[in-house]
Amino acid sequence: MWIRKPSNIISKILSPAVQLWLRSQVDHVETLQMKIDGSDRQILGGYIPGIMLNSKGAVYQGLHLAQAEITGENIRINIGQIIKGKPLQLLENIQVLGEIQVTETDLQASLSSSLLGDAFRELLITLLEYQGLSNVQQILDKYEIIWQEVTLSQSTFTLQGLVTQNEAENQIIIKGQLELISSQTLRFIPLEMEGLSEFSNNSLEELELDLGSDVVIDSLNLGDNQLFCRAQLLIRP
Repeated sequence: MWIRKPSNIISKILSPAVQLWLRSQVDHVETLQMKIDGSDRQILGGYIPGIMLNSKGAVYQGLHLAQAEITGENIRINIGQIIKGKPLQLLENIQVLGEIQVTETDLQASLSSSLLGDAFRELLITLLEYQGLSNVQQILDKYEIIWQEVTLSQSTFTLQGLVTQNEAENQIIIKGQLELISSQTLRFIPLEMEGLSEFSNNSLEELELDLGSDVVIDSLNLGDNQLFCRAQLLIRP
């Protein structure tokens, strides 16, 4: 029986380049395992048929991830420059399949990250706009909000923080249920909203959130103390 020998190009050139590129994309990672498929001929043509990544304890732009598994196929890279010692670059968009597990502890550690901060602000904007308010950006600019705590339990999440306006402080709380109703749409059902005078529970029963064309969610499970998501993502160079 013929057994293909391991690719020297993968082990000596491509794997170190991919490892270096991946580590440059994250702030920290505890463990990173990688498997690259492809023959020397394919790799020399700048083509990777498949790659599988498994990481634990990764931190991406301040966002902590307990565990992440990512699989990508049909990847085009700048192999000629990599051989000359240049950094790896993606030459085309790629579709990846990702499985991410985030614990409540991870989210708590991520509250000061720009990614979560932007996501929470977008949620506030959407909630206020859905209530028929205009100039929502200007409304939010009146407040300084520091998120302090997040809790997860069986399809329900709770955000708590401190909101300041003209040196007056009070608590802001957003509590709701999150459901996946299609591969690109989430449903948010508010259970409690307080802390901003513009909040009005009476005018908001549920809200659909469009995730955009670059994301296709296969499954979303919000349970006690953790969030699991399996999704397809479009990665652009």
